[in-house]
Amino acid sequence: MAEISNTDKPVLVLLHGWGVNRGVWQTILADIVPTVQVIALDIPGFGEAQPLLQSGNFSTVVTELASRIPANSLVCGWSMGGLLAIALAERYPEKVRQLALVAATPCFLQHADWPGMKATVMQQFAQSLQRDLSQTVSRFLAIQAMGSATAKSDAAVLKQAIAAYPQASAEALSAGLAFLSNEDLRQCFAGLKQPVIGCFGALDSLVPVAVVSELQKLQPDAELSVLAKASHAPFISHRMEFLAWLNNWLTAAVIAQQ
Repeated sequence: MAEISNTDKPVLVLLHGWGVNRGVWQTILADIVPTVQVIALDIPGFGEAQPLLQSGNFSTVVTELASRIPANSLVCGWSMGGLLAIALAERYPEKVRQLALVAATPCFLQHADWPGMKATVMQQFAQSLQRDLSQTVSRFLAIQAMGSATAKSDAAVLKQAIAAYPQASAEALSAGLAFLSNEDLRQCFAGLKQPVIGCFGALDSLVPVAVVSELQKLQPDAELSVLAKASHAPFISHRMEFLAWLNNWLTAAVIAQQ
């Protein structure tokens, strides 16, 4: 994690998704606008972040992340990181000035009134974790790129990006699947007072694009964008389009703070 320097620049906090670590952001860091200071965090149990004794407790993980985030941060969460970012914004509003979601939703599991992942898919991942942790993560990375025109190379880039840091612990991976399966933060999301923006992929097989209209109902003022040919990792498959989206948000946020 980058240390917070003595600067008046607004802080952008990046939160990664399940099965990976802060290394996933490596390919875009150099091109993020210089008017912000960037902190890419490892979620407890992932990368170099130490697992918590109660790593399976969602609230404990949220509290730990809040302790590492400065006040008035611009928080951008991808996938599971977005779920945690929503909880941070709701429970620690002084920490989150604005919220950006990347292929993320307050409820990842499919319900009768909500598009999402089928419970059977979650169960299959949980079962396969017990058999072969490494193969399960590799399979998950491949699914994240599914649908993209550059799916094979996208998955390879994701795998290479996270290889610079320690592999997630089995406990953290299991806890993360539990978060994705059990947490339903739709009411929390609807009640957020911070400005919300989002970037989604029309070809995403994990967070279906149908969720965007549902999110808009919960947060009518949210600015939600869809990249027509992107899947679950738009910052990898559509780097330039993603950077344009991210930097436009950051530039406006910096101006608003001045």
